Amino acid sequence: MKIKLIEPTYDWADKIWAYREEFALNGERVHGSALLGEYNTFDEWYNDVVKNSCEETVAEGWVPSSTLLAVDENDRLVGFIDIRHRLNDYLLAYAGHIGYSVRKSERRKGYATQMLAQALEICKDMGIEKVLITCAKDNVASAATIRKADGVLENEVYEDDVLTQRYWINIE
Repeated sequence: MKIKLIEPTYDWADKIWAYREEFALNGERVHGSALLGEYNTFDEWYNDVVKNSCEETVAEGWVPSSTLLAVDENDRLVGFIDIRHRLNDYLLAYAGHIGYSVRKSERRKGYATQMLAQALEICKDMGIEKVLITCAKDNVASAATIRKADGVLENEVYEDDVLTQRYWINIE
């Protein structure tokens, strides 16, 4: 099933919150969602997503980013992807230009591959020529997705107790 990337709106509030809850119930952190799991209300999260989408209003210490929903042909929210418009020192070391997640009930269906391919096109349109994507070393599925998109492993670094792999993708 094909997916499309769309901006979050209030129309998606219930589905976004259900996505958040599925991750919480599975004891997982929601990646690529502008820290959705750390917010108490949709309004707080959404307001920050909007503020952090442009240079003039981005929070101190953050970089502008595009937080997008991955929606299937039946308007089901299957994933999130966050495209950071540039890197700061932390992102360069540990998190990269792109973060993403797919809800547990929708994994292993090729959604992450589609999401990443579309995000790379967005990066290309933004003028980003080399994209950094990272994942935990034990996240074998994410590493395979990144390699499928021509990601080349540069190195591995520790952040706290997590060994993170840093991959670069050249956009042509």
